[in-house]
Amino acid sequence: MNRNMAGCAAALLLATGCATDPRDQRAILAVTLTGVQEVPGPGDPDGTGTAEIRVDPSAPQVCWDLYARQIDPATAAHIHRGGAGTAGPPVITLATPDANGRSQGCVAVEQALARDLVLRAHEFYHNVHTAPHPAGAIRGQLRGGAVRGQQRRRIG
Repeated sequence: MNRNMAGCAAALLLATGCATDPRDQRAILAVTLTGVQEVPGPGDPDGTGTAEIRVDPSAPQVCWDLYARQIDPATAAHIHRGGAGTAGPPVITLATPDANGRSQGCVAVEQALARDLVLRAHEFYHNVHTAPHPAGAIRGQLRGGAVRGQQRRRIG
């Protein structure tokens, strides 16, 4: 390979982001929340919700858009470490949903946690708490993963 071709190949790798640490890939995670999924339960039987969680380990930050429906006024919202069917500790506190059930925002997190969320999303869940359901009214496991082929930028 001549020097011009080698230089072009290196420039292409840098332009496409291949030179960055693969653990720092961004992720978009989806969540469907229901009362039935809440552990140890019971959650709100008719409560539902959806959320999109965006993770950027290079920032490092987590951003979210959450919609909770058919629950009493929310008192808290978290992302917890824990697989399906298990209760675990909260690792990220999200803004409490407003009277319309909406919450959105971004929060700085430790880079190791952001990387765990990208690589092992299924080991985390999101839930929303209410006064009648202080352990959680609705819950959903995170699913999704790394977003490839997009320019590196701050999310949020």
